[in-house]
Amino acid sequence: MLGVISPPSQVQKFAVNCTWFQETFGECPEGANEETVRRFARAYIMMLLGTQLFADKSSNRIHIKWLPYVARLEEMGSYSWGSAALAWLYRCMYRVANRHVVKLAGPLQLLQSWIFWRFPRFRPAGYDTCSWPLASRWSSYIPSYSEKGPRVQSTRLKIDMLQPRYFIWMPYSSPEVLQVVHPEALEPRHMAVWRSVTSLIYFAVVEWHQVDRVLPQFGSVQPLSRPTLNTDFLMSKDGRGDDRWFPSALQHWHILWETRADHVFRFDVVADPGPSHTYLDWWSQHGKRFLSLEFYLGDPRGVPIPVEAS
Repeated sequence: MLGVISPPSQVQKFAVNCTWFQETFGECPEGANEETVRRFARAYIMMLLGTQLFADKSSNRIHIKWLPYVARLEEMGSYSWGSAALAWLYRCMYRVANRHVVKLAGPLQLLQSWIFWRFPRFRPAGYDTCSWPLASRWSSYIPSYSEKGPRVQSTRLKIDMLQPRYFIWMPYSSPEVLQVVHPEALEPRHMAVWRSVTSLIYFAVVEWHQVDRVLPQFGSVQPLSRPTLNTDFLMSKDGRGDDRWFPSALQHWHILWETRADHVFRFDVVADPGPSHTYLDWWSQHGKRFLSLEFYLGDPRGVPIPVEAS
């Protein structure tokens, strides 16, 4: 399908070194016939999938599992790449929550874009032009050397000091954004996926899409959350070795995805969306109020705060 076989020295198990892809398919020859162009297109898409949307921690190898999906380029639009990328991002964020894990994999540009869109105070300056895709707004952003110091504590303090008005629940509803959004993205068949409580599947990775827990981003009030749908059993499964359960043992996850239109969450849209008082009371009792240590949150002047002020 690529017109050439990579040498054994460039292959590690079922993955090919990214450098070989770049050297072999870095530039399509001028005057290439249609079949050659299709081969270069397949290689480019595999690099895009393996190093951007579904990158692992190495980011220097491309798995051959993508070959069947690029074999027929005309069918690539029939797959839900967004839901698969979201499943992979959820799984990567779950894994990095382990204190022994030091690197985060996954589509990090999309995660960074999500943060910048919703937290104006975290945005870098000079990126005010909106374009499509929306994540490309900050695609060229690279932190300066001075920003790469001990940022963890300062970021925690910024989060601790956030107020409700510093978070934008519906950043994509502004006119400047809507005028650049591709019309197809706003078709009912796609918007139904946003509101569906269903399974997100990326090969052996299965995650829940629980929109019922984040209703303010759809313009509704967040009530007291229902219990999370448990996927603890799936968290340790990755399809490696002899643990290949996903094609047959858990077919109902695929059925859930196929019937996602039957599980669209219904809610009322209001003028001022946000958490309800009931939800805030619950969160204040069970949530982690502050990320920073008490030492950093104390009054540096050493002046006691009166009880009535508290």
